[in-house]
Amino acid sequence: MQKKRIFRGLLVSACTAVALGLSAPTFAGDYDQYRDMFEPLPALPPIPADNSLTDEKVELGKFLFFEPRISSSGVISCATCHNPALGWADRIPRAVGHAGQVGERNSPTVLNSGFFEAQFWDGREDDLEGQALGPIQDAVEMAMPLEEAIARLEDFPEYIEMFDAAYPDYDGDNVVNTDHVAKALASFQRTLNTPNSDLDRWLVGDEDAMTEQQKRGMALFADNGCVACHRGPALTDSNFHRIQVPGSEDEGRYLVTGDESDRFAFKTPTLRNVALTYPYMNNGETETLKEAIEIMGQEMLGTDFTDDELEDIEAFMHALTGEMPDVTIPALP
Repeated sequence: MQKKRIFRGLLVSACTAVALGLSAPTFAGDYDQYRDMFEPLPALPPIPADNSLTDEKVELGKFLFFEPRISSSGVISCATCHNPALGWADRIPRAVGHAGQVGERNSPTVLNSGFFEAQFWDGREDDLEGQALGPIQDAVEMAMPLEEAIARLEDFPEYIEMFDAAYPDYDGDNVVNTDHVAKALASFQRTLNTPNSDLDRWLVGDEDAMTEQQKRGMALFADNGCVACHRGPALTDSNFHRIQVPGSEDEGRYLVTGDESDRFAFKTPTLRNVALTYPYMNNGETETLKEAIEIMGQEMLGTDFTDDELEDIEAFMHALTGEMPDVTIPALP
């Protein structure tokens, strides 16, 4: 079995090199061939036509993101599980929500989430607007019926003024409504981007932005086929892949689609800022980045990386940490 897994890993590496037009894996210092395999992170993700990005909408979304009174207990907000000080995640295995309930999955970071083409581990929503209201209603998370959340917001004249400013052309009966809450939260999250990582700066010509070890890790990452799933500006294909994570019985995307091929399939997580968003995997039981790389090599590539290779790839993962968004936590009304 060990020989079979090593052979499979070598086969993946060789096939990847041929498919991408690479001569062969090399660590002689010539890394230019890898530049076309990665994309610098743009300042902003795509903006949907029906939800223009305005300062007023972003400001409202920021207030709502940190607002605990739209939870049943009045103490849980979006920022509880997506803490700016913790890589906009929570650094615990699984999220803790209403009345101390522990969720089924690890809280993913919201950083760069506007670049994702699927939301949640199981992809049950396509975009940030669809994602925004789910945690508010979820019985394990904020446990708040949407109509009650709206009623609480309407108790504050300051919020009514902010909704009016964010949606000046709205001519309906109630400017404080769930559609506007979702669009404001989505707008704020589209500003939570982390450009100018070491990789980004190297991609645009700063040869000294990454260390030699990080470049070796980048070559290993590419030559072993990791770029097949971790690609694009956010280093995720937003697709779903089957993986039997140690300690997890979560059936993943299958619970959404009912398709047998989706059993144990999860969305490819972003690798942007991955060094900050531990622990890892859908169940949060993988504590270290090195362990996560080792598991992914074995489960997805059939490859057992050596200790030196693991250290090089881990160094490359640190090169994916970008500049954190400058967000001032608001003083709520």
